[in-house]
Amino acid sequence: MNWKTTGVTACLASAGLAFGLTANAAEQPTVIELTQTGCQFVESENNIDRGFMPTEKADCETINGESGEQRLSEAEPLRLSPGKYVFRVTNEDVPYMLGFYLRAESAIERPFLPSTSGGGLHEGVTQDYEIELEEGEYVYSCPLNTTPDYVLIVE
Repeated sequence: MNWKTTGVTACLASAGLAFGLTANAAEQPTVIELTQTGCQFVESENNIDRGFMPTEKADCETINGESGEQRLSEAEPLRLSPGKYVFRVTNEDVPYMLGFYLRAESAIERPFLPSTSGGGLHEGVTQDYEIELEEGEYVYSCPLNTTPDYVLIVE
């Protein structure tokens, strides 16, 4: 997987399928770059842009209802160490406003793990979402572009 990062060292995990990313010594946040295209985050799906061309949220609900589970089963979780991160999210080519939502994977853990979210990602716009991640299992998605819930594991 080729996750885009800024100011970090990426090392191949023992399985050779996921990257472990760590913040630098000055405790500057690690930047994780994510690109949204129609109904997906490209990096989260092994850097494959599926070429979906939605014109509204309902299109993605249909597309991901048909293929989202299979695509998630082929995707490797993003694995990070606890620390400060900036998720830099770009709406590459979706003709309506998008957002980003990172939260605990389990509703039971939701009150205890940090989360971040926001909207305003019009076509061609990039926005940063800062968070200090603690150990646990998270998911991230776009509720406005209706992407699958991609897995993020902090260990």
